[in-house]
This record gives sequence, C-alpha cells and structure tokens, in this order.
Amino acid sequence: MPTPAHVLTALLAAPLGLGALPAQAQTPPAAQAPIAPLQHPVGDIPDTQVFVRYHSPLGFSLEVPEGWARSTTADGVRFVSRLDGIVITARTAHQAPSVASVRAQEIPALKRAGRAVRISAVTQVRLPAGKVVKIAYSDNSAPNPVTGKQVREERWRFLYFRQGREVAVDFYAPYGADNVDQWHRMSQSFRWSRP
Repeated sequence: MPTPAHVLTALLAAPLGLGALPAQAQTPPAAQAPIAPLQHPVGDIPDTQVFVRYHSPLGFSLEVPEGWARSTTADGVRFVSRLDGIVITARTAHQAPSVASVRAQEIPALKRAGRAVRISAVTQVRLPAGKVVKIAYSDNSAPNPVTGKQVREERWRFLYFRQGREVAVDFYAPYGADNVDQWHRMSQSFRWSRP
C-alpha cells in the first residue's frame, strides 16, 4: 500500500526541523491582537541605576545602563536586561525625518513589521543632538523562545539625523513600567561623534 503524501512529507521534514510550527509562529505579527498589559508590570529601571557612555563605531554615542547585555550588528547595537531593552539602528537617509514623513513612511512599515502596533503620538522634539522625531507606541513582544509567552510593551523611538545619516533609537519595556525619566536621560545623552 503506498504511503500517503502528507505522511511521507512529515517523515522527511522531521529530521530537518521542518515539522509543524507552534500556532503563535504561524500568526503574522501585524495580525495579532494587543495583549493585555501585565497587572503588576516589571521592568522599571531603578533610580539608582548607573549609566555609562557607549561609543559606536557607526559615529554616535549615548549613555546606557551599566551591566545590560550588549550585542552588535553591522548596522547597530542592542542592549537588553530581562524585559527591558534598547535597539539602535543606523542607516543612510536623504533628508531629515519630519512628523509628516514619519507618518507617511515609518509608521506603515512599523505596523507591517510589528505585532499589534498602536501609535500614541508622533512629535518633533528638540534635544541636544538637534531636532528629532519621537514615536510613542505600544506593541506585543516577540514570543519567549522557551515559553512562547508575550507581554505588551511600551516603546519610544527617536529618529536622529545628520548629514545623510539617520540613527533610530528604540527604548522598550513592559507596558506600565515607569522608565520615563531614564528614557529621557538616554535620549538626551545622544551625541554624534563624527563631523
């Protein structure tokens, strides 16, 4: 009796790690519904946290919490401590971002790539590094690789621009964690280190 095609496919795929994916992984990120925030959010950066200046070979520096795990990529760096994090990405840009350009281009891309993204505000702010566009939003975290659990996150993204270069700095923490002062400090500490 011939082996059914779906059984044969499953037998061949199993050794390659191509078996059935968890249900969460099959849900497109943008199609997810917002997760309820944690009842007692964790992730507050302590008021006693020590900060150190990180100097990137990509031409910028800023203060980051001492002791957070760092991983670098070709276009940026990431700092993580449990459910809190900072993701910094550098790229070429032809012009400085504006509230209008961010609403027209950045926000749609953010919603496509993110998980249940909800935009709170898009504003232009003046920081020591110059005029910056700030996006305040929330989304669902990536699933925990072990448990598959997700949390609702609060995020601030700052878009810095200088001479054809843009750096996006994303701060994230569980929704409701009180990190406003620390995020303000870090966003204000950003400096360009190349002329």
